[in-house]
Amino acid sequence: MTDSAPIYDDKAHVRGNLDLSGAKWIRSDEGAEEEEEHVEIAFVEHTDGVTYTAMRNSAQPDGTVLVFTPAEWEAFILGVKDGEFDEPW
Repeated sequence: MTDSAPIYDDKAHVRGNLDLSGAKWIRSDEGAEEEEEHVEIAFVEHTDGVTYTAMRNSAQPDGTVLVFTPAEWEAFILGVKDGEFDEPW
């Protein structure tokens, strides 16, 4: 049996408890057609005082929402700026 690394979940207290009902969703491309799919984000403050970034697909507003801590969001943005997610072709 191999030991695995311990799992640190810094959002366990937020998961399922982040109130998105008043979220102001921002689209990734304000100039695109309305019927196209978009990535949307919202900055949502939790009762712990931390503002989390929520991300969803505009075509499925009641679907899965990804939640990022401030550090995770910063790492994601830096990766985008660095081309980490660019298409290989």
